[in-house]
Amino acid sequence: MLNYNKTLKPFSQHLRKNMTDAERRLWTRIRGKQLKGCQFYRQKTIGDYIVDFYCPGVKLVIELDGGQHYTEEGIEKDKIRDKYLADNGLQILRFSDRDVFENMEGVLERIWSRL
Repeated sequence: MLNYNKTLKPFSQHLRKNMTDAERRLWTRIRGKQLKGCQFYRQKTIGDYIVDFYCPGVKLVIELDGGQHYTEEGIEKDKIRDKYLADNGLQILRFSDRDVFENMEGVLERIWSRL
């Protein structure tokens, strides 16, 4: 089991109740073991981070990136976060929100290939 910062639990619950449109759209396609029977969790706390989606069966994290992730500061924060997750044995797939809206089948195909 992965360690997590228990103080982030209320915030992760808030994020689950207030998902972005892109997160909501992807969630409808991966929830309920729809992809290869794999269970996904949303807004999962891992260490000091909250990841958008997590599949423990294959140790896969899926992140959906809005505009803030493409700033210099956002890119640097994502590098640090990705290193932490990778150091804990997790694979990370990143997609832009635009990918979800314009190329959902391509997004699902990439996820499928990692499962």
